[in-house]
Amino acid sequence: MKDWFDNIQLEGNKVLLEPLDMSHKNALLRAASDGKLWELWFTSVPSEETIDSYIENALIEKLNGKGFPFVVVEKSTGTIIGSTRYCNATPEHRRLEIGYTWYAKTYQRTGINTECKYLLLNHAFEKLRCIAVKFRTHWHNIRSREAIARLGAKQDGVLRNHKISTDGSYRDTVVFSITDQEWKAVETALKYEIRKRKDNQKE
Repeated sequence: MKDWFDNIQLEGNKVLLEPLDMSHKNALLRAASDGKLWELWFTSVPSEETIDSYIENALIEKLNGKGFPFVVVEKSTGTIIGSTRYCNATPEHRRLEIGYTWYAKTYQRTGINTECKYLLLNHAFEKLRCIAVKFRTHWHNIRSREAIARLGAKQDGVLRNHKISTDGSYRDTVVFSITDQEWKAVETALKYEIRKRKDNQKE
């Protein structure tokens, strides 16, 4: 099922999710420099030193049918403001993960993440017919944990000493998921949040 993802492009009111390729390198570095996001030790935001391997690894996962990486484009300006992807996919079990998500600091807490997650979840459940979508984040990434919970995902557990970080410290990974039975309620809540923000901007 290598063609499970096919060629995906997702569009909302504010954002366009386009397939990532190596030509996006400089734009991604500009986005990451807004807030020097690579300095956050508990995230995987690329820096000038890691951008090539970051993109190459994402494209290898795509080639192997295990993921599909996107750049996040702010529609009104056409500016690339971050990245996200489907990853750790097991098409035979109709499960995947949404991860590697980050946005330039200017666009954080603006409603961009809500719309991106709606687009990704809608495609996963309505088009790919997923039975579950996972999210994983570092125990110390409190903001990410809160954002995932606000989506309506439920915490499945904590993987203790899950990975060894580059600095030698141990990473505890928090795992969340949304099931297909829960999707309709999550969809309703996300649409409400998107509509509410849109209405507030008109006032």
